[in-house]
Order: sequence, then structure tokens, then C-alpha cells
Amino acid sequence: MAIMSEAFDPAYGEAWNAAQLSSFVTLPGVTLTIAQINGAWLGFSLVRMIADEAELLLLAVGRQWRGRGVGKALLNDCLAMTRLSGIETLHLEVRENNPAVHFYRSIGFEQVHFRPRYYRGRDGTSYDALSFRLKL
Repeated sequence: MAIMSEAFDPAYGEAWNAAQLSSFVTLPGVTLTIAQINGAWLGFSLVRMIADEAELLLLAVGRQWRGRGVGKALLNDCLAMTRLSGIETLHLEVRENNPAVHFYRSIGFEQVHFRPRYYRGRDGTSYDALSFRLKL
């Protein structure tokens, strides 16, 4: 939860709480991957696989580890895992002004949809959600 708190700015209200996260990781087809060095947790990814599709639900990296390739390593692990599982398409959704949008586009994700005013910040401001997919 410490990484979740660091990775998701509280102004946007996107972080999951402990109950949501713990109940979700027990579902079939869900994989939690943790990046760590010498016992220190750097980040994690949460992926759900159903049939021949998968969704990257969360990708979080602690502040001090950003820009060091941790997110890319987690995403590469996700891509390898999904390909080995026979997944053909990986989906994700992200807030329109999230800096990660540039990262996902650089990997080859294409925007396929948007949801107007999907996210609501703590101050009541609404943000569009961008839906992306990557054909594997």
C-alpha cells in the first residue's frame, strides 16, 4: 500500500484501498508482480487475463525509483507473461493527463476509446479516461 500511495497522486483519487487490492488478487486470472531489490519494494503490476485478452489494471512505481526502468521492466514482464498465456490483446485505461500516457504510447499501445469525465478528482474536477490496446 505504501507504493500505491506514492504512485497515485491523491488529488486524482485513483489509488485502490487495501480491501480492494486484496480481494482482487484472489480472483482467477489475476497476477500481481512485485519489483524489488534487496527486499525493498520498487513497484508492482496487476494484470487480469480472461480468454485471449488481458487488462493491465495497475502499474505503480515508488517515487524514488521512477525514471530508472522499473516501470518498463514490470511492463515487459507483463508482456512476456501474457504472450506465454496465449493472450492476443492487452488493454489498459489511464487518466488523460497522466504522464504515463507517453510511456504507453512509446511501447506501442494505441488509443482506441475515451470515456468522458470518467475520473473525478478530490476537488470535483472530472478527467477523461483514455483506453489503449496493444496487439500481441
